[in-house]
Amino acid sequence: MNLLKNVKPIFAVAAIVIASRHSAIAQASINYNQIAGQQINKELNTITTAVPFLLITPDSRAGGMGDAGVASSPDVSSIHWNPSKLAFVDKQMGIGVSYTPWLRKLVPDINLAYLSFFYKTKKRGTIAASLRYFSLGSITFTDVNGTTIGNFTPNEFAVDVAYGVKLSKTFSAGGAVRYINSNLTGGTTVDGSATRPGRAVAVDISANWRKDKIKLNGSKNCIADVGLNISNMGNKVTYSDRGGNGSSDFLPINMRLGAAFTFQMDDYNAITIEADANKLLVPTPPVYKRDSAGGVVYRNGSPEILYGKDPNRGVTEGMFGSFSDAPGGGTEELREINYGCGLEYWYNKLFAVRAGYFYEHPLKGNRQFFTLGAGVKYNVFGLDFAYLIPTQQRNPLENTLRFTLTFDFDAFKAQNDEKTE
Repeated sequence: MNLLKNVKPIFAVAAIVIASRHSAIAQASINYNQIAGQQINKELNTITTAVPFLLITPDSRAGGMGDAGVASSPDVSSIHWNPSKLAFVDKQMGIGVSYTPWLRKLVPDINLAYLSFFYKTKKRGTIAASLRYFSLGSITFTDVNGTTIGNFTPNEFAVDVAYGVKLSKTFSAGGAVRYINSNLTGGTTVDGSATRPGRAVAVDISANWRKDKIKLNGSKNCIADVGLNISNMGNKVTYSDRGGNGSSDFLPINMRLGAAFTFQMDDYNAITIEADANKLLVPTPPVYKRDSAGGVVYRNGSPEILYGKDPNRGVTEGMFGSFSDAPGGGTEELREINYGCGLEYWYNKLFAVRAGYFYEHPLKGNRQFFTLGAGVKYNVFGLDFAYLIPTQQRNPLENTLRFTLTFDFDAFKAQNDEKTE
């Protein structure tokens, strides 16, 4: 297919631009469905990072609850939301497979696949692993004259290994190590500079507090959970051998904090209410000083910053500085917090319905949407679905049905034991 006639090459073009830029203001990064601006007050000023696919909700359970999952009951997808939850899992072993179509209304072959696994040890801990693969479909690269220069299938993937352990009856801690590979250009040369896959190693740290058997509002048994996860802390990513300021990008380092309450109304009915708050721990784009013609003013070879701070910082400095570097001050910092909330109802632990809402400030991307979901368990299998309804702008997941298939090894073993008796 021709590069100029298809939406998918936008992703590869974004990577080429990142690889060839010579300074922070020369970039034109595309972060899926939002374009970064560099204005203040009432203007768009979104934060862009490398490999944003790491922030896409991989499983349909959380996808049906407004992308909230840091404090939900532990399951096979906990490695993504909060590895410390794994310590409270009540199964010996589990495996899950998730599939998420992306931009399905425009193209048929962009998708996110997610495979996860956990195993509870004989002690207090649980180990887990996952593979996340994001395929951007097959594209044809052309030059400025429309001549074909090659075919390529851009893709990104991440491999995780995690561990969660109980430190007490109510508190657990966990962590994960992640290898990330982002190959968006296939080695295409841009402005005489060869591009290459972006690679990184990152870690997560997390904690979870869980208290059960709480008597509350007539509930037979209320379970309260509070979770915290700081994810994707790792080296910057570059797509080119060319060095210099602005040649590398932050990973989507994210802090997620949330709480959930599960009300066991009786032996058959249970309701969970959950809310999450998220903030990217990466620099906010500053506002640069401009001349009367609208051009950026340089001083000593670097663009002069009018408001905010220089985004070309180290990872640690960028994380801690992310709480106070927005050009709009504290008001803009608060805008950078995204919120997700969800409701889940289970009947007899066999059938579930879910609903949720996600909110992002209009000046920080304006992702706002409702979600619906359902789940069913039959013998050793579980199947979850999620559906997204945007309320403000187009969303890559609108009119798309996502699903997750899980396998319960404990139930499988119990069935086999019954057959042998």
